[in-house]
Amino acid sequence: MDKKMIAALIACVAGFAVFLALAFRVAGGSRRGGDGSIADGKRVKYSAVSHDENGKETHDTSQAAPQALPASDDVFVRVTDYVPGIRVNLKYAGKNNFTGRQLYDFKDAYLRYGTVKKLGKAQAELEKSGMGLAIWDAFRPKEAQRQLWEVCPNPLYVTDPSKGNSTHTRGNAVDVTLVDSDGTEMLMPTELDNFTKLADRDYSDIDNSFARDNAKLLEKVMKKSGFEPYSEEWWHFTDTQEYPVSEDFVPPSG
Repeated sequence: MDKKMIAALIACVAGFAVFLALAFRVAGGSRRGGDGSIADGKRVKYSAVSHDENGKETHDTSQAAPQALPASDDVFVRVTDYVPGIRVNLKYAGKNNFTGRQLYDFKDAYLRYGTVKKLGKAQAELEKSGMGLAIWDAFRPKEAQRQLWEVCPNPLYVTDPSKGNSTHTRGNAVDVTLVDSDGTEMLMPTELDNFTKLADRDYSDIDNSFARDNAKLLEKVMKKSGFEPYSEEWWHFTDTQEYPVSEDFVPPSG
């Protein structure tokens, strides 16, 4: 074998090695993103995030063991008792929200049991692709709704408590986002409570393809699980089963 052939063989082997390295790198990225929607979407990592009385975020990775099944679907339950893999980051339990106020003093997400069962279906579906849900808001007391209206009296984004009741006060609505397998928020069109057209479900004005894909995936999974998406907020979903407004339910504080 002459020198030219040897040199050509070495170049061929080197080129193949580079090809393999790139292939593994791309495959790793695809595996990380499942359907390709995670990519560079990491921003906030948490397991179960809540807030203390001063509005400071606290991290609690423990979740309660499964409880006995409620007697009916309209019973209020703590979501993490029945959907162990779900994440919780109640924005209104601290001051890290658009009002700058702490609107309620409980740190766990509560919903009607019938709604929680549907949320569990969505969580299970996402876990197949290494993803999951994080809850930003669930049951919301009427007083918290009043304060939201006080700060943002725009019926497109906040229900006027004097003219009706938010689905959050019925315990069958939830504000959610996507997280990856280690609890890191994925890239979405906007943050919570972005009161602009960027937050609606016409994603043609969203330049980032990963944000668009993530929002569409969330909507698809939630609709499949029994939720109706709100057109002006990509994060808001309401159970197709309606429940009455709760006048006496008070989640335990702490």
